[in-house]
Amino acid sequence: MKRKVLVMASTFPRWKDDTIPPFVYELSKRLTDEFDISVLTPAYPNATDFEVMENMKVHRFHYFFKKYEKLAGSGGILPTIKKNKWFYFQVPFFLLGEFIALRKLIKETNPDIIHAHWILPQGMIAYLNYKISRKKTEYVVTTWGADMFVFKKSNISSKFLRWIYGKILNNSLKSTTVNSAFEDEMKSICESKDKVIYIPNGVDTELFNPDKKDTGIKKKFSIDGQFILFVGRLTEKKGVHFLLEAMPEVVKKFPKVKLVIIGTGELESSLGEEIKRLNLKNNVILTGAIQNKLLPSFYATSDIFVAPSITTSQGDREGFPTVFGEAMASSTPIITTNIDGIKEIIEIGKNGYVVDQKSSKELSERIIYLIQHKDKLNAIKKSSRNIAIHKYDWKVVGKQYEEVLR
Repeated sequence: MKRKVLVMASTFPRWKDDTIPPFVYELSKRLTDEFDISVLTPAYPNATDFEVMENMKVHRFHYFFKKYEKLAGSGGILPTIKKNKWFYFQVPFFLLGEFIALRKLIKETNPDIIHAHWILPQGMIAYLNYKISRKKTEYVVTTWGADMFVFKKSNISSKFLRWIYGKILNNSLKSTTVNSAFEDEMKSICESKDKVIYIPNGVDTELFNPDKKDTGIKKKFSIDGQFILFVGRLTEKKGVHFLLEAMPEVVKKFPKVKLVIIGTGELESSLGEEIKRLNLKNNVILTGAIQNKLLPSFYATSDIFVAPSITTSQGDREGFPTVFGEAMASSTPIITTNIDGIKEIIEIGKNGYVVDQKSSKELSERIIYLIQHKDKLNAIKKSSRNIAIHKYDWKVVGKQYEEVLR
Protein backbone atom coordinates (compact mmCIF):
# COMPACT_ATOMS: atom_id res chain seq x y z
CA MET A 1 0.00 0.00 0.00
CA LYS A 2 1.32 3.43 -0.97
CA ARG A 3 2.40 5.90 1.68
CA LYS A 4 0.00 8.89 1.77
CA VAL A 5 1.48 12.34 1.25
CA LEU A 6 -0.51 15.54 1.68
CA VAL A 7 1.07 18.36 -0.35
CA MET A 8 0.46 21.97 0.73
CA ALA A 9 1.27 24.75 -1.73
CA SER A 10 0.13 28.30 -2.48
CA THR A 11 1.38 28.11 -6.10
CA PHE A 12 -0.27 25.30 -8.04
CA PRO A 13 -2.06 25.20 -11.44
CA ARG A 14 -5.59 26.51 -11.17
CA TRP A 15 -6.72 24.64 -14.27
CA LYS A 16 -5.35 22.82 -17.31
CA ASP A 17 -2.86 24.85 -19.39
CA ASP A 18 -2.44 27.49 -16.67
CA THR A 19 0.31 30.12 -17.03
CA ILE A 20 1.73 30.07 -13.48
CA PRO A 21 5.05 28.29 -12.74
CA PRO A 22 4.22 24.58 -12.35
CA PHE A 23 7.24 23.38 -10.33
CA VAL A 24 5.28 22.03 -7.32
CA TYR A 25 2.86 20.35 -9.73
CA GLU A 26 5.69 18.81 -11.77
CA LEU A 27 7.46 17.47 -8.68
CA SER A 28 4.32 16.09 -7.04
CA LYS A 29 3.19 14.47 -10.29
CA ARG A 30 6.41 12.48 -10.44
CA LEU A 31 5.91 11.16 -6.92
CA THR A 32 2.56 9.52 -7.69
CA ASP A 33 4.17 6.20 -8.68
CA GLU A 34 5.53 5.80 -5.15
CA PHE A 35 3.01 7.78 -3.07
CA ASP A 36 -0.71 8.48 -2.84
CA ILE A 37 -0.69 12.26 -3.39
CA SER A 38 -3.36 14.72 -2.21
CA VAL A 39 -2.87 18.46 -2.69
CA LEU A 40 -4.23 21.33 -0.58
CA THR A 41 -4.04 24.66 -2.41
CA PRO A 42 -5.98 27.97 -2.35
CA ALA A 43 -9.21 28.50 -4.27
CA TYR A 44 -9.31 30.95 -7.15
CA PRO A 45 -12.22 32.35 -9.18
CA ASN A 46 -13.35 29.81 -11.83
CA ALA A 47 -11.12 27.05 -10.43
CA THR A 48 -12.93 23.91 -9.26
CA ASP A 49 -12.98 23.01 -5.55
CA PHE A 50 -11.86 19.44 -6.27
CA GLU A 51 -10.38 17.64 -9.25
CA VAL A 52 -7.94 14.87 -10.11
CA MET A 53 -4.87 16.06 -12.01
CA GLU A 54 -2.34 13.44 -13.18
CA ASN A 55 -3.36 11.02 -10.37
CA MET A 56 -3.19 13.81 -7.76
CA LYS A 57 -6.33 14.61 -5.77
CA VAL A 58 -6.42 18.41 -5.69
CA HIS A 59 -8.46 20.15 -2.96
CA ARG A 60 -8.87 23.94 -3.08
CA PHE A 61 -9.80 25.71 0.14
CA HIS A 62 -11.88 28.89 0.42
CA TYR A 63 -10.85 31.77 2.67
CA PHE A 64 -12.78 34.87 1.52
CA PHE A 65 -15.67 35.99 -0.70
CA LYS A 66 -15.20 33.71 -3.71
CA LYS A 67 -14.81 36.36 -6.41
CA TYR A 68 -12.08 38.11 -4.39
CA GLU A 69 -9.98 35.02 -3.61
CA LYS A 70 -6.92 36.20 -5.55
CA LEU A 71 -4.28 36.51 -2.83
CA ALA A 72 -2.58 33.38 -4.20
CA GLY A 73 -2.87 31.71 -7.56
CA SER A 74 -1.91 34.24 -10.21
CA GLY A 75 1.58 34.76 -8.73
CA GLY A 76 3.45 34.80 -5.45
CA ILE A 77 1.65 36.07 -2.34
CA LEU A 78 4.25 38.77 -1.60
CA PRO A 79 4.22 40.29 -5.12
CA THR A 80 0.41 40.26 -5.05
CA ILE A 81 0.40 42.21 -1.79
CA LYS A 82 3.00 44.66 -3.09
CA LYS A 83 0.87 45.31 -6.15
CA ASN A 84 -2.32 45.88 -4.14
CA LYS A 85 -2.09 46.62 -0.40
CA TRP A 86 -5.75 45.67 -0.01
CA PHE A 87 -4.70 42.02 -0.06
CA TYR A 88 -3.09 42.47 3.38
CA PHE A 89 -6.64 42.33 4.71
CA GLN A 90 -7.06 38.82 3.32
CA VAL A 91 -3.91 37.36 4.93
CA PRO A 92 -5.41 36.37 8.34
CA PHE A 93 -8.44 34.85 6.59
CA PHE A 94 -6.08 32.93 4.30
CA LEU A 95 -4.11 31.52 7.24
CA LEU A 96 -7.25 30.55 9.14
CA GLY A 97 -8.86 29.05 6.03
CA GLU A 98 -5.80 26.97 5.23
CA PHE A 99 -5.48 25.74 8.82
CA ILE A 100 -9.15 24.68 9.02
CA ALA A 101 -8.95 23.02 5.58
CA LEU A 102 -5.79 21.14 6.60
CA ARG A 103 -7.39 19.81 9.79
CA LYS A 104 -10.46 18.69 7.85
CA LEU A 105 -8.43 17.03 5.08
CA ILE A 106 -6.24 15.18 7.60
CA LYS A 107 -9.38 13.66 9.15
CA GLU A 108 -10.65 12.65 5.70
CA THR A 109 -7.44 11.26 4.19
CA ASN A 110 -5.29 10.30 7.22
CA PRO A 111 -1.96 11.14 5.52
CA ASP A 112 1.31 9.60 6.67
CA ILE A 113 3.21 12.84 6.11
CA ILE A 114 2.68 16.44 5.00
CA HIS A 115 4.92 18.03 2.36
CA ALA A 116 4.64 21.79 2.95
CA HIS A 117 6.00 24.01 0.18
CA TRP A 118 7.37 27.31 1.51
CA ILE A 119 8.20 27.86 5.18
CA LEU A 120 5.58 30.61 5.26
CA PRO A 121 2.71 30.14 5.28
CA GLN A 122 2.41 26.38 4.61
CA GLY A 123 5.28 25.31 6.86
CA MET A 124 3.87 27.34 9.74
CA ILE A 125 0.39 25.82 9.27
CA ALA A 126 1.87 22.29 9.22
CA TYR A 127 3.88 23.09 12.36
CA LEU A 128 0.82 24.42 14.25
CA ASN A 129 -1.15 21.33 13.28
CA TYR A 130 1.70 19.12 14.48
CA LYS A 131 1.88 20.86 17.86
CA ILE A 132 -1.83 20.76 18.67
CA SER A 133 -2.80 17.36 17.21
CA ARG A 134 -3.23 14.31 19.36
CA LYS A 135 -2.12 12.22 16.40
CA LYS A 136 1.11 13.91 15.33
CA THR A 137 1.12 14.29 11.54
CA GLU A 138 4.78 14.87 10.76
CA TYR A 139 5.88 17.15 7.96
CA VAL A 140 8.66 17.96 5.52
CA VAL A 141 9.04 21.60 4.46
CA THR A 142 10.54 22.83 1.19
CA THR A 143 11.52 26.43 0.49
CA TRP A 144 11.71 27.71 -3.07
CA GLY A 145 13.18 31.10 -2.20
CA ALA A 146 10.49 33.76 -1.81
CA ASP A 147 10.21 33.10 1.94
CA MET A 148 13.97 33.35 2.60
CA PHE A 149 14.58 37.09 2.24
CA VAL A 150 13.98 37.50 6.00
CA PHE A 151 17.56 36.38 6.63
CA LYS A 152 18.96 39.55 5.10
CA LYS A 153 17.14 41.82 7.55
CA SER A 154 17.99 42.66 11.13
CA ASN A 155 14.90 44.49 12.38
CA ILE A 156 12.59 43.31 15.17
CA SER A 157 9.98 41.75 12.87
CA SER A 158 12.68 39.77 11.05
CA LYS A 159 14.16 38.51 14.33
CA PHE A 160 10.67 37.36 15.30
CA LEU A 161 10.31 35.60 11.94
CA ARG A 162 13.68 33.91 12.42
CA TRP A 163 12.39 32.57 15.74
CA ILE A 164 9.28 31.23 13.99
CA TYR A 165 11.43 29.72 11.24
CA GLY A 166 13.49 27.98 13.91
CA LYS A 167 10.37 26.42 15.43
CA ILE A 168 9.15 25.25 12.01
CA LEU A 169 12.50 23.79 10.89
CA ASN A 170 13.39 22.19 14.23
CA ASN A 171 10.08 20.35 14.40
CA SER A 172 10.13 19.13 10.80
CA LEU A 173 11.29 15.67 9.80
CA LYS A 174 13.40 17.23 7.06
CA SER A 175 13.70 20.66 5.46
CA THR A 176 14.77 20.98 1.84
CA THR A 177 15.85 23.98 -0.21
CA VAL A 178 16.62 24.53 -3.89
CA ASN A 179 19.46 26.95 -3.16
CA SER A 180 22.81 26.06 -1.56
CA ALA A 181 23.12 29.51 0.05
CA PHE A 182 19.67 29.07 1.61
CA GLU A 183 20.85 25.71 2.94
CA ASP A 184 23.57 27.45 4.97
CA GLU A 185 21.13 30.06 6.26
CA MET A 186 18.59 27.44 7.30
CA LYS A 187 21.27 25.44 9.10
CA SER A 188 22.20 28.57 11.05
CA ILE A 189 18.85 28.46 12.87
CA CYS A 190 18.16 24.71 12.83
CA GLU A 191 19.48 22.78 15.83
CA SER A 192 19.78 19.53 13.85
CA LYS A 193 21.92 20.48 10.86
CA ASP A 194 21.37 17.13 9.16
CA LYS A 195 17.66 17.92 8.85
CA VAL A 196 18.42 20.53 6.18
CA ILE A 197 19.02 19.18 2.67
CA TYR A 198 19.80 20.83 -0.67
CA ILE A 199 17.79 19.42 -3.58
CA PRO A 200 17.84 21.45 -6.81
CA ASN A 201 14.84 22.42 -8.89
CA GLY A 202 13.95 20.06 -11.72
CA VAL A 203 13.03 20.15 -15.40
CA ASP A 204 11.24 17.86 -17.83
CA THR A 205 14.03 17.28 -20.38
CA GLU A 206 11.66 15.48 -22.72
CA LEU A 207 9.28 18.43 -22.86
CA PHE A 208 12.07 21.03 -23.04
CA ASN A 209 14.51 20.10 -25.77
CA PRO A 210 16.16 21.69 -28.84
CA ASP A 211 13.94 19.72 -31.22
CA LYS A 212 11.05 22.02 -30.26
CA LYS A 213 12.53 24.82 -32.38
CA ASP A 214 9.72 26.62 -34.25
CA THR A 215 10.52 29.13 -36.98
CA GLY A 216 6.88 30.20 -36.83
CA ILE A 217 7.69 32.13 -33.66
CA LYS A 218 10.23 34.25 -35.55
CA LYS A 219 7.67 34.94 -38.25
CA LYS A 220 4.98 35.84 -35.71
CA PHE A 221 7.22 38.39 -33.94
CA SER A 222 9.10 39.51 -37.09
CA ILE A 223 12.48 38.36 -35.75
CA ASP A 224 15.05 38.59 -38.56
CA GLY A 225 18.14 38.82 -36.36
CA GLN A 226 19.29 37.41 -33.02
CA PHE A 227 16.57 36.22 -30.63
CA ILE A 228 17.09 37.01 -26.91
CA LEU A 229 14.60 35.60 -24.42
CA PHE A 230 13.45 36.40 -20.89
CA VAL A 231 10.79 34.33 -19.09
CA GLY A 232 9.57 35.12 -15.58
CA ARG A 233 7.39 37.19 -13.31
CA LEU A 234 7.83 40.91 -13.92
CA THR A 235 8.84 41.82 -10.41
CA GLU A 236 11.80 43.66 -8.87
CA LYS A 237 14.05 40.71 -8.06
CA LYS A 238 13.95 39.51 -11.68
CA GLY A 239 15.98 42.60 -12.70
CA VAL A 240 14.34 43.05 -16.12
CA HIS A 241 14.87 46.82 -15.87
CA PHE A 242 18.64 46.28 -16.11
CA LEU A 243 18.24 44.05 -19.16
CA LEU A 244 16.26 46.78 -20.90
CA GLU A 245 19.00 49.31 -20.07
CA ALA A 246 21.52 46.93 -21.66
CA MET A 247 19.63 46.64 -24.93
CA PRO A 248 20.51 50.00 -26.59
CA GLU A 249 24.19 48.98 -26.76
CA VAL A 250 23.24 45.60 -28.19
CA VAL A 251 20.97 47.24 -30.76
CA LYS A 252 23.81 49.55 -31.86
CA LYS A 253 25.87 46.49 -32.80
CA PHE A 254 23.00 44.36 -34.05
CA PRO A 255 20.04 46.51 -35.21
CA LYS A 256 17.88 43.47 -36.00
CA VAL A 257 18.21 41.89 -32.54
CA LYS A 258 14.96 41.31 -30.65
CA LEU A 259 14.29 40.68 -26.97
CA VAL A 260 11.09 38.79 -26.18
CA ILE A 261 9.89 39.19 -22.58
CA ILE A 262 7.37 36.55 -21.50
CA GLY A 263 5.54 37.08 -18.24
CA THR A 264 3.32 39.38 -16.27
CA GLY A 265 3.57 41.14 -12.92
CA GLU A 266 3.43 44.40 -11.03
CA LEU A 267 6.16 46.03 -13.17
CA GLU A 268 4.56 45.31 -16.54
CA SER A 269 3.28 48.83 -17.19
CA SER A 270 6.49 50.54 -16.01
CA LEU A 271 8.58 48.28 -18.25
CA GLY A 272 6.37 49.29 -21.16
CA GLU A 273 7.14 52.94 -20.42
CA GLU A 274 10.85 52.10 -20.16
CA ILE A 275 10.80 50.50 -23.60
CA LYS A 276 9.35 53.72 -25.06
CA ARG A 277 11.85 55.90 -23.20
CA LEU A 278 14.81 53.87 -24.49
CA ASN A 279 13.38 53.89 -28.03
CA LEU A 280 13.27 50.08 -28.11
CA LYS A 281 9.76 49.59 -29.49
CA ASN A 282 11.14 47.84 -32.58
CA ASN A 283 13.50 45.59 -30.60
CA VAL A 284 11.62 44.54 -27.44
CA ILE A 285 8.34 42.61 -27.28
CA LEU A 286 6.21 42.18 -24.15
CA THR A 287 4.04 39.12 -24.74
CA GLY A 288 2.32 38.94 -21.34
CA ALA A 289 1.65 35.50 -19.86
CA ILE A 290 1.93 32.47 -22.15
CA GLN A 291 0.66 28.95 -21.46
CA ASN A 292 3.39 26.70 -20.07
CA LYS A 293 2.86 24.15 -22.86
CA LEU A 294 3.98 26.76 -25.43
CA LEU A 295 7.22 27.73 -23.65
CA PRO A 296 9.45 24.87 -24.94
CA SER A 297 9.29 26.24 -28.48
CA PHE A 298 10.35 29.72 -27.33
CA TYR A 299 13.39 28.37 -25.48
CA ALA A 300 14.44 26.11 -28.36
CA THR A 301 14.04 28.88 -30.95
CA SER A 302 15.87 31.60 -29.00
CA ASP A 303 19.63 32.20 -29.26
CA ILE A 304 20.34 33.44 -25.71
CA PHE A 305 18.36 33.31 -22.48
CA VAL A 306 18.98 36.17 -20.00
CA ALA A 307 18.05 36.05 -16.30
CA PRO A 308 19.27 39.40 -14.86
CA SER A 309 18.20 38.63 -11.27
CA ILE A 310 19.09 40.92 -8.36
CA THR A 311 18.94 40.94 -4.56
CA THR A 312 16.42 43.63 -3.63
CA SER A 313 16.95 46.22 -0.89
CA GLN A 314 14.64 44.10 1.31
CA GLY A 315 16.86 41.06 0.76
CA ASP A 316 14.46 39.21 -1.52
CA ARG A 317 16.21 37.05 -4.13
CA GLU A 318 15.86 34.00 -6.34
CA GLY A 319 16.01 30.40 -5.14
CA PHE A 320 16.54 28.18 -8.17
CA PRO A 321 14.67 29.71 -11.11
CA THR A 322 12.71 27.06 -13.03
CA VAL A 323 13.74 28.87 -16.21
CA PHE A 324 17.37 27.81 -15.72
CA GLY A 325 16.55 24.14 -16.15
CA GLU A 326 14.19 24.88 -19.03
CA ALA A 327 16.87 26.87 -20.89
CA MET A 328 19.57 24.26 -20.25
CA ALA A 329 17.36 21.39 -21.40
CA SER A 330 16.61 23.39 -24.57
CA SER A 331 20.36 23.88 -25.23
CA THR A 332 19.97 27.64 -24.85
CA PRO A 333 22.95 29.54 -23.35
CA ILE A 334 22.18 31.40 -20.09
CA ILE A 335 23.45 34.80 -19.00
CA THR A 336 22.68 35.48 -15.33
CA THR A 337 24.00 37.42 -12.35
CA ASN A 338 26.28 36.92 -9.37
CA ILE A 339 23.84 35.76 -6.67
CA ASP A 340 24.84 33.20 -4.04
CA GLY A 341 23.28 29.85 -4.75
CA ILE A 342 22.44 30.78 -8.34
CA LYS A 343 25.87 31.47 -9.76
CA GLU A 344 26.88 27.95 -8.68
CA ILE A 345 24.37 26.50 -11.16
CA ILE A 346 26.26 28.08 -14.03
CA GLU A 347 29.29 26.19 -15.29
CA ILE A 348 31.13 28.95 -17.12
CA GLY A 349 31.37 28.27 -20.83
CA LYS A 350 29.38 25.03 -20.51
CA ASN A 351 25.84 26.27 -19.87
CA GLY A 352 26.30 30.03 -19.63
CA TYR A 353 28.01 33.04 -18.06
CA VAL A 354 27.68 35.17 -14.92
CA VAL A 355 27.87 38.97 -14.69
CA ASP A 356 27.58 41.39 -11.77
CA GLN A 357 24.15 42.25 -10.45
CA LYS A 358 22.54 45.49 -11.68
CA SER A 359 25.25 45.95 -14.32
CA SER A 360 23.58 46.74 -17.61
CA LYS A 361 27.03 47.37 -19.08
CA GLU A 362 28.20 43.82 -18.32
CA LEU A 363 24.92 42.36 -19.55
CA SER A 364 25.26 44.13 -22.91
CA GLU A 365 28.93 43.16 -23.22
CA ARG A 366 28.24 39.48 -22.57
CA ILE A 367 25.25 39.40 -24.96
CA ILE A 368 27.36 41.04 -27.68
CA TYR A 369 30.23 38.65 -26.96
CA LEU A 370 28.05 35.56 -27.45
CA ILE A 371 26.48 36.90 -30.62
CA GLN A 372 29.91 37.69 -32.05
CA HIS A 373 31.49 34.37 -30.99
CA LYS A 374 29.32 31.69 -32.53
CA ASP A 375 31.86 29.04 -31.59
CA LYS A 376 31.25 29.80 -27.87
CA LEU A 377 27.50 29.90 -28.44
CA ASN A 378 27.51 26.54 -30.23
CA ALA A 379 29.79 24.95 -27.62
CA ILE A 380 27.29 25.83 -24.88
CA LYS A 381 24.41 24.52 -26.97
CA LYS A 382 26.18 21.15 -27.13
CA SER A 383 26.98 20.84 -23.42
CA SER A 384 24.14 22.55 -21.53
CA ARG A 385 21.48 19.94 -22.30
CA ASN A 386 23.77 17.17 -21.05
CA ILE A 387 24.12 19.03 -17.72
CA ALA A 388 20.34 19.36 -17.44
CA ILE A 389 19.75 15.65 -18.11
CA HIS A 390 22.29 14.39 -15.58
CA LYS A 391 21.78 16.92 -12.76
CA TYR A 392 18.35 18.53 -13.02
CA ASP A 393 15.96 16.17 -14.80
CA TRP A 394 12.85 15.48 -12.71
CA LYS A 395 13.74 11.78 -12.72
CA VAL A 396 16.95 12.61 -10.83
CA VAL A 397 15.39 15.25 -8.55
CA GLY A 398 12.27 13.18 -7.87
CA LYS A 399 14.35 10.27 -6.55
CA GLN A 400 15.92 12.59 -3.97
CA TYR A 401 12.48 13.70 -2.75
CA GLU A 402 11.33 10.07 -2.64
CA GLU A 403 14.14 9.30 -0.19
CA VAL A 404 13.14 12.24 2.01
CA LEU A 405 9.43 11.38 2.04
CA ARG A 406 10.08 7.75 2.89
